[in-house]
Amino acid sequence: MTHGVSSCYFVSLCLRGSKKNITYAKIHQIRSHPIVLPKTEGEGTIAEIKEAMVQKHIPLIEEAGRKGVQILCFQEIFNTPYFCPGQDKAWYESAETVPGPTIERMQEYAKKYNMVIIVPVYEKEQAGVLYNTAAVIDADGTYLGKYRKNHIPHTSGFWEKFF
Repeated sequence: MTHGVSSCYFVSLCLRGSKKNITYAKIHQIRSHPIVLPKTEGEGTIAEIKEAMVQKHIPLIEEAGRKGVQILCFQEIFNTPYFCPGQDKAWYESAETVPGPTIERMQEYAKKYNMVIIVPVYEKEQAGVLYNTAAVIDADGTYLGKYRKNHIPHTSGFWEKFF
């Protein structure tokens, strides 16, 4: 596999009103940034690939923070190449607990920049139980919860049976 490209969108959400009564919201796309994968299959261990992907995102997180982004959303399973349509069991090793090490790292950035961060990762609930999960981190760095994606049924050329 060659180096892939994915997009990272920095989204700023400006709210008016109290937390309970939002009267106005405007979403701005601050930047769409193509990310060339720093490593992919066969170019290191899964742990090395995950770390390289996180390191590639850190300058973008910091840029978003400096620009005042209030909500930052990463692409699906941001810390690996997008392996989901395949059936390669090797990627099971990339699954982690939620919250876990990646979420804890992102909590630091959320708190540092007073920015909500949506962090999609491959989650391991227990042995053999894996999910495509998005963790939600509040602007004070608090882990708020997670969403586990529901998948489409098997179709020609696309099968996400294992999570």
